[in-house]
Amino acid sequence: MTPPPKTCASCGRRIEWRKKWERDWDDVRYCSTACRRRGVTPVDRALEDALHTLVAAAGARAVDVAEAADTVAAATGRPRQELDEPARRAARRLVSRGEVSIVQKGRVVDPSTAKGPISVRRTR
Repeated sequence: MTPPPKTCASCGRRIEWRKKWERDWDDVRYCSTACRRRGVTPVDRALEDALHTLVAAAGARAVDVAEAADTVAAATGRPRQELDEPARRAARRLVSRGEVSIVQKGRVVDPSTAKGPISVRRTR
């Protein structure tokens, strides 16, 4: 029997069990070498905080993840386009902790497979 999937600590995507990880499954935290190298930076934490603030202010309304990227870009002076993917990763991490849901066209979607623009809202 295979153990349940885990969530990557960096990107928030689902990590499926693999035979080669059989002995080390308890220690697996990242889905790839790139995620292991990237980790979670202070900018990633700032994006999570921005998403928390925006979702709390929005109530039941969904908030575009790009709004968090705009907020952090203004605070840090980094180009917003550079923060698009980190903002998506922050949203996926929040989903894995059960704090928000990722929504597309009004429907909750799987964060590991969502493509295109995403929004977040409070978990119902």
